[in-house]
Amino acid sequence: MPDSDQVALGLDLLASLEHEELSVAEALDRIETITTDPNVQREILDTAEVRGIIDREAGFVRPTSHNYVSFESDVVSREGEFTCQRCGTGISTGYFISFDAGEHGPFGSSCIRKVTGRE
Repeated sequence: MPDSDQVALGLDLLASLEHEELSVAEALDRIETITTDPNVQREILDTAEVRGIIDREAGFVRPTSHNYVSFESDVVSREGEFTCQRCGTGISTGYFISFDAGEHGPFGSSCIRKVTGRE
């Protein structure tokens, strides 16, 4: 995936987090599901801050939007053989988040809740 696509997907992910506040490390845990490249991760965080998607202060990130992922309309499940994008576990049901920038996943049932901030 080109870096610009990863940045767009990362911005969509940060804009939809259901956290009032999370540490930069916790935000990076979510961003690592998109890319492990530290330069792209930094670009996602910096761009999100410049665009007002997050406020970043003293090691914490605060999403500014309340446009949360709807499990009814934004998450698609598929049966098959997948590897969870977050934890690397083999899964038979993959959950994918539909963002404007593209689809993100697959995730297992607990990781999809963790990534979106439901857990």
